[in-house]
Amino acid sequence: MLPVILNGTKCSEESRSGNVMKAIDYCQKVFDGTHDSPKPVENGRLLITSKHIANRCLETSSAYLISEEDFENVNKRSQVHQWDVLFSMIGTVGNVYIETSNYIDYAIKNMGVFSCRNKEKAYWLYYYLQSPLVLSKIDALMAGAVQKFVPLGFLRDLDIPEYTEKSKHIVSVLSALDDKIALNKKMNQKLEAMAKRLYDYWFVQFDFPDGNGRPYKTSGGPMVYNPILKREIPTGWEVKNLGEIVDVLKDGTHNPPQRVEQGIPLLTGTMFGNNFLDYSKATYISEQNYQSIHARYQPKENDVIITKIGTLGNVNLLRDCDIPIAIHCNSALLRFQKNFGSFFPFMFCKSDLFQLRLKSVKGQSIQEFASLDKISSVLCEVPSQNVLKQFNDIIEPLLKLLIDLSKEISRLTSLRDKLLPLLMNGQVVVE
Repeated sequence: MLPVILNGTKCSEESRSGNVMKAIDYCQKVFDGTHDSPKPVENGRLLITSKHIANRCLETSSAYLISEEDFENVNKRSQVHQWDVLFSMIGTVGNVYIETSNYIDYAIKNMGVFSCRNKEKAYWLYYYLQSPLVLSKIDALMAGAVQKFVPLGFLRDLDIPEYTEKSKHIVSVLSALDDKIALNKKMNQKLEAMAKRLYDYWFVQFDFPDGNGRPYKTSGGPMVYNPILKREIPTGWEVKNLGEIVDVLKDGTHNPPQRVEQGIPLLTGTMFGNNFLDYSKATYISEQNYQSIHARYQPKENDVIITKIGTLGNVNLLRDCDIPIAIHCNSALLRFQKNFGSFFPFMFCKSDLFQLRLKSVKGQSIQEFASLDKISSVLCEVPSQNVLKQFNDIIEPLLKLLIDLSKEISRLTSLRDKLLPLLMNGQVVVE
């Protein structure tokens, strides 16, 4: 990464970068996705919309599939290529994603595309679209609008500074940070997959090591039929309700206090990330209100939190850096008894079996939910103390590395987000 130097002189992003041109001239073309509404099918190709661009990624879990015929028809007009920059035009306007792959297996609807077809120009545009100048133009356009939407003409008319040697240095700094963030995320995905495989091997297949180090069930370890679960479990294990094995099972405030600019985060459903909290949409409350909300219990490191309203069953683990934090009523906090260790509870709540059992006790109104009583009733196979200790000894260093990498991702993301506007307006220069 090139060294960055603080510069006291502030100038606009456009003026410091030399000549500017319209986006329609900077790019090969600027277009939007289909205006039609292809029907969902069971097997087909993904249809991506503005809502699927989040955190500079494509989040496709909620996207639906369209037929091969519709896919081809959409792409006749709106095909995405490598080194195109996608832009959310509706809803949460201004989210961006850069397509780095040369294999694009999706079609698009209701989003803008800055088609650069050139890596260097695409990255410069990708970062510039995240600059305060562009964001302020979007805010000005959105002011007073009921439906958040930017027209295609607005995108085509955006002023884009030309790609210069200075631009190249700025991109090198920001992309180096993004590359490290992406690497850490990949490592975390591998660690998470390893942890899940280990948990399933021990507690779903029951092939934890027996006294001779052999897989228990496969090697003929004694099993006993449990009439509650209607399945066999290892001899000596118990089946208990969740309420019997936790010291704390609470939700948070049902009367959220007034937010403040700085204070203690109030955990809501929007903050749930992949395993750990995401503070990009955090809101804050005062210390006084925190003490009022948590007069009877306070969240601690390694507590498990679960969404219980709306998107049911999202699970995060509280880290030391998350404390103090206040809990909203749409989440439940679980603190297992000490003999379960620090990490077995988290892996249990993340397991497919727990998720199925939680869904089986859910209520349904406008949105799905699970009361604390229903969560308390979820069944858990309780292993022997020896097996619990062995598992926690193995899983602890793996999950601690996962936690450390998640913290570094947060630090690097914060650094990138602070540097980007400073680099763009010239307060920080690269030499």
